[in-house]
Amino acid sequence: MSVTDTTAVATVSAPFFLGGELVEGDDVSHRSRDLGVTFTTPQIPMDRVVFPRSEVPPLLNVPLAEIIDFLVETGDRIRDPSNPFVQDCIDRMASTHVLPRPVLDAQVRGAAGFLDKRVLRAVVEQNFPDPRALDEWVPKQDFTGRRSFVRAFAPRLIHVLPGNSPGVAVKSIAQGAMVKAVNLFKMSSSDPFTTVAILRTMAEIDPDHAVVKSMSAIYWRGGDDAVEAVLYRPQYFDKIVAWGGGDAIDNVIKYLGPGFQLVSFDPKTSISMVGKEAFVSDETLDLAAELAATDVMILNQEACVASRFIHVEADRDDADRFCERLHARIVDKAAASGDKRPLDLDLREQIDSLMMLDDEFGVWGRTDGSGMVIRSDEPVDFHPINKIANVIRVDSLDDAMKYINVATQTVGFYPFGRIADYRDRLAGGGVQRVVHLGEAGPSTIGNPHDAMYPLHRFVHWMAHEDGVEPG
Repeated sequence: MSVTDTTAVATVSAPFFLGGELVEGDDVSHRSRDLGVTFTTPQIPMDRVVFPRSEVPPLLNVPLAEIIDFLVETGDRIRDPSNPFVQDCIDRMASTHVLPRPVLDAQVRGAAGFLDKRVLRAVVEQNFPDPRALDEWVPKQDFTGRRSFVRAFAPRLIHVLPGNSPGVAVKSIAQGAMVKAVNLFKMSSSDPFTTVAILRTMAEIDPDHAVVKSMSAIYWRGGDDAVEAVLYRPQYFDKIVAWGGGDAIDNVIKYLGPGFQLVSFDPKTSISMVGKEAFVSDETLDLAAELAATDVMILNQEACVASRFIHVEADRDDADRFCERLHARIVDKAAASGDKRPLDLDLREQIDSLMMLDDEFGVWGRTDGSGMVIRSDEPVDFHPINKIANVIRVDSLDDAMKYINVATQTVGFYPFGRIADYRDRLAGGGVQRVVHLGEAGPSTIGNPHDAMYPLHRFVHWMAHEDGVEPG
């Protein structure tokens, strides 16, 4: 592992990847978002991260089938335990990321499951009514006889990657390749390594492949105008595909304008809704608690789909029975993952304060990061994170609807048979996805994400009008 020893503490180095070339250097020092760990990067060579508009994108005329085959081979290499780039990536990321090393390793290698031929084909087919548009100019003719050709043209994309989920890098690279984009990945301070590891794996397969030539990955501090004022321009890129919190999105919005668009995977909060049927027996209560804990502990509650708030249709006694079971299962899952992160000071102080209000709140667990459940009659006014679930007792699940809004991503629901009664109201309130409780993590292949078909949004839709067919 490359390190720079400027003090007694080793500083991790994060190289860049520019269109097939690894660029190393310790020119600039940064600090990771969550842990405050110092890491170093090269200076950004601005002239090398921009692909000229005068040149046709390298992937434009590469058949989609060939691109998918290359992605599948990449997936096989990522899953290979002997892959030196993935191993090196995990070694480095373990020092900058809040998640335990085994969780990070499982995330990166597990995400390679997306690089499956059936999965990739299904994603394309769900995003494009006629996938031929990715490979060719598709002829069309309207009822007046007017002819045209339409193509899903290769875009120029900047991907602002999230720091909470290393697996997103795998999916983003695959999506960028399948729409034949020229891609610049802005890595996060929590994970300035995974994207480069995947691209190095690709380069080892074929350093001259058009997929490799279409990919670059660098890091800069979000909001750095010295970088963003240069790169965030329609002369160079068509769209920004942005993941992350409100600050990350705000950094992008100020640069938007004609010819430069935002495709945003906004920060979201996911919840659970548990009906009175969970209390029919001890068996159903145990089942609901286990399913709810599974959703809470997705990526140890770092993912957007991880449940934060659980609305339970019950009186206080039954709600407390549910909380007790839920807490035990969260603690077990946290212990099994090896995650021993303590709560940050502000969060501990907020929870310590409400623990003194015995009549309003019930609390299971301690503020030591081993897992907690807080029962209340309204959602707490802080963001539950680091293995904390807020159980909100309601007389009816109808009462939970007032807490639904456009920032609510996924709703895990129990019992399953009542979902149809609520899905229209949930959608009307802004929810993007409702699933069986316990299944917030997996999703149907090719389904919309954040209320859109992303690949359809990524491309530059181009029409060639060819006049009216001669009579």
